[in-house]
Amino acid sequence: MKYSVVDLFCGAGGLSKGFLDAGFDVKLGVDFDDAALKTFANNHGNAVAQKLDLFNLDNVVEIKNILTNLGTEQLDVLIGGPPCQGFSLAGNRIESDERNTLYTAMVKTAELLKPRVVLLENVPGMLTLYKGKVKQRIFEDFENLGYTMNVKVLYAPEYGIPQIRKRAFFIGLRDSNEKFEYPEPILNEDNFITCEQAISDLPSLENDDDYSLDKTREYMSDPKTEYQTKMREKSQKVYNHVPTKHIQKTIDHIKLVPDGGKYTDLPPELSKNFKYHESLHRYNSKKPSLTIDTGHRTHFHYKYNRIPTVRENARLQSFDLVPVKWTH
Repeated sequence: MKYSVVDLFCGAGGLSKGFLDAGFDVKLGVDFDDAALKTFANNHGNAVAQKLDLFNLDNVVEIKNILTNLGTEQLDVLIGGPPCQGFSLAGNRIESDERNTLYTAMVKTAELLKPRVVLLENVPGMLTLYKGKVKQRIFEDFENLGYTMNVKVLYAPEYGIPQIRKRAFFIGLRDSNEKFEYPEPILNEDNFITCEQAISDLPSLENDDDYSLDKTREYMSDPKTEYQTKMREKSQKVYNHVPTKHIQKTIDHIKLVPDGGKYTDLPPELSKNFKYHESLHRYNSKKPSLTIDTGHRTHFHYKYNRIPTVRENARLQSFDLVPVKWTH
């Protein structure tokens, strides 16, 4: 028997892809971004990718209708990572930010579908910001529906991901007094997977001026690590590995930044022009990457003078490859 899963705010489907790989039956992904839904559909078998505006809670009924049509009478797991910009250090952290209440779509969906388990993932700031009021409300809202709630911050490198990322995982078990047992770390700082171990087999793109989105490239070498072997299981070619055309000024600046350095390593007459603490931050080849965000234009390859490609960012987040045919 496979347990059924619905993913709200699914984006490209990173969270539900983990469930899929673990043997769960992902039935439905819901988001409002067309490109993300296309990627979700391409990587989740027969799962339905549905465009719905979850600011409008009336659409929660549509989720139930879709599952009914799929013949899913009882949902086992409801998962979601509501937009984190209102909570994260990278956002404005305004208490009235309407994105902070998007998790209520999960509450309404849980109330309607009564899944056995709910999982809500977000940035750790969600636990302490506004004096812990957000955490308290999440607990209360789900506990009022009969869920026993737990939350724990997990650190991605400890679980084999070559990226410095902490996330809070809220887990709720319905009609149960049992406490969810979070998985124990499998790695420590002495053996974290590094940037170099993750992406050093990908083409350098040095002097490569082919910016075609559908361009495929050859691997630069055989897999050098177990992690690279795992990430290459589904492809003999490199897809979505397209260089960015930087202005010469940016290239000249980043050339001066050493492996693992940032703008503070520039000469004083240049460094004084940068204020953001992540500016011109070059990845450290011997450590996991910095947290990848939606902008990613302040982080640079540990060796080459450019930002990481889509394929490199996917590697650093442990997304393996299912080739997508680009359309223009």
